Order: sequence, then C-alpha cells, then structure tokens
Amino acid sequence: MTFASIVSGRPMRAQVQIACLAIIGAVLSIAVAPDLRGVLGTLLAWVMLAIALTDATLGIIPDEWNAAGLTLAVLNAVLQNPDTMVEAMAAAVLRGGVLALLFLGLRIAYRGLRGREGIGLGDVKLAVVAGAWLGWLTIPIAVELAALAGLATYLVRRYWLGRPLQLHSRLPFGLFFAPAIWLGWLLESSSALAPRLGGLLWA
Repeated sequence: MTFASIVSGRPMRAQVQIACLAIIGAVLSIAVAPDLRGVLGTLLAWVMLAIALTDATLGIIPDEWNAAGLTLAVLNAVLQNPDTMVEAMAAAVLRGGVLALLFLGLRIAYRGLRGREGIGLGDVKLAVVAGAWLGWLTIPIAVELAALAGLATYLVRRYWLGRPLQLHSRLPFGLFFAPAIWLGWLLESSSALAPRLGGLLWA
C-alpha cells in the first residue's frame, strides 16, 4: 500500500484535514525561515506527515521516507554551513548515529526484559533523521514531546473507550516522533529568527 492509497482510502473529511496539515506545515516553515531553509522545512513537514500517517495505518515506517528525511537533513546542514560543508555533514551524521544507537540499545534492552519487540527498526532509523536534523539540545525535547504525546493519547483513548490500561498495548511511536522532529526544527528556526526580528524592530 502506497502513501497515496493511504490518503485516498480515507473519508473526504480526513483527506481535507491531511491537506490542511500539509498547508499549515508549509506556511509555518516558510514563516520561520523565509529562504531555502524554509523550503527544506516544508519538505521535512510533508515527509514527517507521510511517516506519521503510514505508521498509524500500517504500523511501519518505510525506508524510503527515512531516506528522504535524511537526505533533506544533509542538504539542510550544507545550506546552514556553506563554508564548512564537510564538517556540517559529519556533525549531522554523528548526531543521527548517536541517537540511533541509543534507540537500538533501548530496543535490545526492552526485548531482553519483556521478551518481545518494543521499538521497531523503523523508529531506530527515524532516530537517525531526528539526530541529523536537530541540535543536541533539541533532540531530547523532541523525543520527550513524542513520548508524552503518545502516552497522553493512549490514556485518553483508553478512558474515552472505557477500557482498562494494558501493559502489552502497542502504539505506533512514529506517529508522534515524526511530527515532533519537525516541531523541533521549527523551534530551532524560530529561536534563530528572533534575534534578527529584534534587530529590525530596534533599527
């Protein structure tokens, strides 16, 4: 099943909502970075939206979407540091590798303790994308935001349906982690934009 079939197979109302999310992602990305970085931010928003919907529907994160996110991250690193492109790309890959190793360690530890898979390999690969896009200070914010959003969604859904909590319930982490990556980038870009706006106001 392709992403197009996932979207087209939904009710018209859901398709409109998805389109609105894509438009909002583009507008906010361009607003905080009105240059080529904003274009990359827009593409990141769309890729993360595709990952979230696919994981929510099929329970998987396709490699091609992770590859697209990583490619955009490398381009973003080069665009931000044109004079030190090699160092910027290496730093992005390093951050992605460190975060992926942490996720992989958590996956192995969970399987050893519980005897079943917790974090999927798609989530581990998505961690590479997150690390490549975000700075060291923003990475834990994105991970925590995704975890809290997933936990809150699970608790509210269980309460709404009147069902008891279950330790073995599965939750598509990519549904929450992917948007958190884009939100992390948005936070970083907004922080970088603030000083420039202040300078213009006081000029």
